[in-house]
Amino acid sequence: MAVQPASSDHKKKRIIMMVLLAVLLMSVSMFLVQRDDTKIIIIAFPNGIEIEAEVADTPEKLLFGMAFQDALPRNSGMIYIFESTGPHRVTTKEYRFPIDMIWVDESRHIVSIAENVPPCRLENCPWHGSTSPSVRYLIQTAAGFAKQAGVEVGGELKYTLRL
Repeated sequence: MAVQPASSDHKKKRIIMMVLLAVLLMSVSMFLVQRDDTKIIIIAFPNGIEIEAEVADTPEKLLFGMAFQDALPRNSGMIYIFESTGPHRVTTKEYRFPIDMIWVDESRHIVSIAENVPPCRLENCPWHGSTSPSVRYLIQTAAGFAKQAGVEVGGELKYTLRL
């Protein structure tokens, strides 16, 4: 029975570790690199205030929203575009800061507002929804934005896609 030298085992382990490290680095880079396919919509509120909102239009973005983000730049947010009008609900699981939720119907009119919704780090987080069944869009901003911008139910919004 032949025994391989210790250096051969060491080389195999080193190659396996290098391959695993390469796979790990590629996986992490997918989350850290800013993707060019991020769509931004400029949302104009009735009083003239505008925000740049990242579009949540993929299943992943619709599920996670702004989870794991440390902060939200001033005058920015996220807009959820749901496939159909209805009584949609979202959670703030793994969010790191409180937010305002502005629920909007298909004609771009604000139908309800939830201010200062806290982040949730629990296993089972509450779901937040509109009092209106006619929601097509949800805009999430930093807490305090709705009050500061004078956002009111019934206000009509204007959307402009930034190219």
